[in-house]
Amino acid sequence: MFSAQKKARLALGALLTGGALLLAGCASNDPLDSGSSPDNDAIVIGSQAYYSNEIIAEIYAQALEAEGFTVERKFNIGQRDAYMPSIENGEIDLFPEYTGNLLQFYNPDTTATAPDDVYNELAASLPVGLTVLEMASATDQDSYNVTAAFAEKYGLESLDDLSEVTEQITLGGAPELEERPYGPSGLADAYGVQVNFVATGDTTVEDLIAGTVNIANVYSADPRIQTEDLVTLDDPQSLFLASNVVPLVNADVADQIADVINTVNAKLTPEGLVALNVESTVDQSSPEAIAKDWLAENGLN
Repeated sequence: MFSAQKKARLALGALLTGGALLLAGCASNDPLDSGSSPDNDAIVIGSQAYYSNEIIAEIYAQALEAEGFTVERKFNIGQRDAYMPSIENGEIDLFPEYTGNLLQFYNPDTTATAPDDVYNELAASLPVGLTVLEMASATDQDSYNVTAAFAEKYGLESLDDLSEVTEQITLGGAPELEERPYGPSGLADAYGVQVNFVATGDTTVEDLIAGTVNIANVYSADPRIQTEDLVTLDDPQSLFLASNVVPLVNADVADQIADVINTVNAKLTPEGLVALNVESTVDQSSPEAIAKDWLAENGLN
């Protein structure tokens, strides 16, 4: 059964049908305007103007449709300041978000970094009417990476293992990384590792492959982690702010869609998200095709 808010939308939709028909020929450049009369029983799903986020949103959409839900897509809206008002006022019911970044949006002074701490604080920081479903293990956050050859040479799986490296460790990343709490000083404090720093900027991955640096700050969902055979080192001390994929949901529909979306998120892994992004950036597949194939591979369609 749909909630009272959804029923109210349905009643309002009936009153506005005549007006919507009159305006059907009018064009709009607003990404929140689908250009057609809304289905007021539909689950409205949004996405950022970011290929990885749109893929996740499309997976959610197709998973819900496979279970008989009607879905309305409002993708490519923009960044957080652009779409949050539409989530908070109920125009959008479901949005793939990221725990750490969203927590900082609501609580800029947070000191939480570990995945569960971030998730729990986020759930407590959301405004009335919003909630989060279960987070995925997949992340899109800062991480430290080495080449597969370097990892094999020293048996590296975790940042803890860097203490076994016998050569000088040189860290590459954006210039501001040098002063970030998870930069050289953070590695020293959390892991007892001393590193040199080189500002590599846009060529960080290229410099890592070339050996100019031997550890690099790369976003954990970057497709080059797969295509360039990089190894993401685990961060057991939670040096980085965890930013797991998490569904941000209108509380009125949360119970109706939770089983479907939580099942999807349980199968969305860090390596899996990287692979999805490779399909988009390298294979040039559409979000619709990527989502369809992923759901089939995971037995969810």
